[in-house]
Amino acid sequence: TDAMALVEEIQKGEPLITASCKEYVIQLVQRLQEKLGEKEDHKFCLFKVLRAHILPLTNVAFNKSGSRFITGSYDRTCKVWDTVSGEELHTLEGHGNVVYAIAFNNPYGDKIATGSFDKTCRLWSTETGKCFHVFRGHSAEIVCLAFNPQSTLVATGSMDTTAKLWDIEKGEEVVTLRGHSAEIIALSFNTTGDRVITGSFDHTVAVWDVGTGRMLHILIGHRGEISSAQFNWDCSLIVSGSMDKTCMLWNAVTGTHIATLTGHSDEILDVCFDYAGQHIATASADGSARVYNVETKKCIAKLEGHGSEISKVCFNPKGNRILTASSDKTARLWDAATGLCLQTLEGHTDEIFSCAFNYKGDIIITGNE
Repeated sequence: TDAMALVEEIQKGEPLITASCKEYVIQLVQRLQEKLGEKEDHKFCLFKVLRAHILPLTNVAFNKSGSRFITGSYDRTCKVWDTVSGEELHTLEGHGNVVYAIAFNNPYGDKIATGSFDKTCRLWSTETGKCFHVFRGHSAEIVCLAFNPQSTLVATGSMDTTAKLWDIEKGEEVVTLRGHSAEIIALSFNTTGDRVITGSFDHTVAVWDVGTGRMLHILIGHRGEISSAQFNWDCSLIVSGSMDKTCMLWNAVTGTHIATLTGHSDEILDVCFDYAGQHIATASADGSARVYNVETKKCIAKLEGHGSEISKVCFNPKGNRILTASSDKTARLWDAATGLCLQTLEGHTDEIFSCAFNYKGDIIITGNE
């Protein structure tokens, strides 16, 4: 694309791009073009093995730059690690039961939220390891959580069938999202932070207005528990994966069903969009992952090779690679366009249930039991 022509086109519909900042926007577009044009044949090699906890891990997550990562565990703690040195920076202690859900408030990365089977969520300082707030109010285990993109709220989903939004500054509950008839196990904000979705064992996904806590849509169609649900980047679509072996695509604005993506022969355990929202990846208990084109709704690649179920799938930020984590004790790196396995990441002695890329896409983290 001609960067100059593109920016002039953008300028027509965007009054914020004034003549004075036009040059800068052109530079940004050119930098993006360079980035997309870079040839990438990154081979990942085992860099560090961290015996993180005495008891099994539950989850792993990076901050945006990948300089820090966190691990949650059955030992009731969350640990903060330095990625390069492998040094343990903090042990976040205080929960009375399994620390199950963990997250950084990316892109800032200065706060960490932990959700526990002790029914509370805690907010911590990444730098000091100090606990800012303990959020109490759920009557059962917290199994999923997320920060809004503005880092003003944290949302928690619980086995008590509700989700709650909490104010990070005040340390108070803002609203309780009621409407599901079974456990909430997936939860995700959209990019603008004005909507949040919850996926439940009641076979539905609900779309909520963050400002009012009102349920806007209930997405009905799946015939099994929801395992995963996510917005695409421009907030126009929602994808949901279910134990009914299908993945569904929904209009996020109207709540209407767009398509059912089939092909897996067993439960879908994870789904995700790439950053551009052009492709969807699914991970299944049938041991395979699939890539679907959002526009055509067709399966464009089958990722076959794992010897057992795949519990986690994610795109790298560029969208040309897919990472899968499997109970066959390996993670695999795939070419998103062809479905070719580029690398098998071995070394774990137990099933891998969690994996992630850093934002640059040059570091991978995998967690096993």
